[in-house]
Amino acid sequence: MLSYQQARDWLLERARPLSARQILLLAQIHGRVLAEPVRAALDVPPHDNSSMDGYALRCADFAAAMPVSQRIAAGAASQPLQPGSAARIFTGAPIPPGADAVIMQEQAQLDADGKVSFAAAPRPGQNIRLRGEDIANGQEILPAGRRLTAADLGLAASIGLAALPVLQPLRVAVFFTGDELVEPGQPLAAGQIYNSNRYWLLPALRQLGCETIDLGAVRDDLDATRRLLRDAAAAADVVITCGGVSVGEEDHVKAAVEAEGELTLWTVAIKPGKPLACGRIGDADFIGLPGNPVSGFVTLQTLVRPFLQKRMGLPLAEQAIQRYPAAFAWPKPDARRSEFLRVRRTLTDEGWQLELYPQQSSGALTSCAWADGLAWLEPGQTVAPGDSLRYWALDLA
Repeated sequence: MLSYQQARDWLLERARPLSARQILLLAQIHGRVLAEPVRAALDVPPHDNSSMDGYALRCADFAAAMPVSQRIAAGAASQPLQPGSAARIFTGAPIPPGADAVIMQEQAQLDADGKVSFAAAPRPGQNIRLRGEDIANGQEILPAGRRLTAADLGLAASIGLAALPVLQPLRVAVFFTGDELVEPGQPLAAGQIYNSNRYWLLPALRQLGCETIDLGAVRDDLDATRRLLRDAAAAADVVITCGGVSVGEEDHVKAAVEAEGELTLWTVAIKPGKPLACGRIGDADFIGLPGNPVSGFVTLQTLVRPFLQKRMGLPLAEQAIQRYPAAFAWPKPDARRSEFLRVRRTLTDEGWQLELYPQQSSGALTSCAWADGLAWLEPGQTVAPGDSLRYWALDLA
């Protein structure tokens, strides 16, 4: 068995970032990965402008009452400020040449004779947003490898860009193995179970930004598994299966991958999640998740997620780990494997603590629905109440 860190490093070394790219409109690329840096070709804002409705004036000319020489709305051009006058101005409107401050309208009173009086004198620069204050011409505003958020798209639009170059989405083909699997909504016969893995794995992959190809379930048959593997590898960049990667007589995925391609790694010292198959079929990477739902869920979160993110072209980022005291005991650890316990942060009078889900079985999917994170234990690590534990927030919900 490889350790958790050895398996993670092996997977990341094998991950080949995508290079194919396309240029798409902003409305089409939320969640896609930016293929190259974006630089501004203008200043934002493009001119000094007012940050609120009020009156623009020159501080040196300030008087208790001043004539209003012009009215400037957002989107309109301004004229040079007449000496000794103020200009009625609205939020976002360009500052007239010669003005160096804006007094907000709540501090101004327009008289019947058309003059405006003020409650207090302004200071230079007051209520003015300067040209280039947010973005300077030539500034890099978005780095390559960034997964584009809604704010990113707005930022690109603010410098006049209608489209951006993005990487092709990572295509992930998924299928599930086992004669015992039945789709939800169908009656169960003796020995059958519902295919719960299909309904957490596919959404989790889409949440990561993958383009999923759902190939359904395959029966426990070597030839059928080999055919589906070939089809999946021809259609996708990565093939992921659930189940059939152990050494039982009806576990055919390992043998099928070895027949169709190569299998390099298939046991990892983590709990839950020991049977993890990795390899290659043609040009597609292969990941075989364990069939027990919690094992598959934890393995995807801890090992497969960083591999897929690197394949997508995202920069490698270390998982943010926090520490919290335990509100439970764990007196009988696994001596050989790193353990990922399903926990939840709970606020007590003493502060945040980690509460343990009482059923830590690899088949108890209730633990994943209940938990908001994983307590990461080293092999042989016992836990007593109050011990500081590493907490890994679940971000594939």
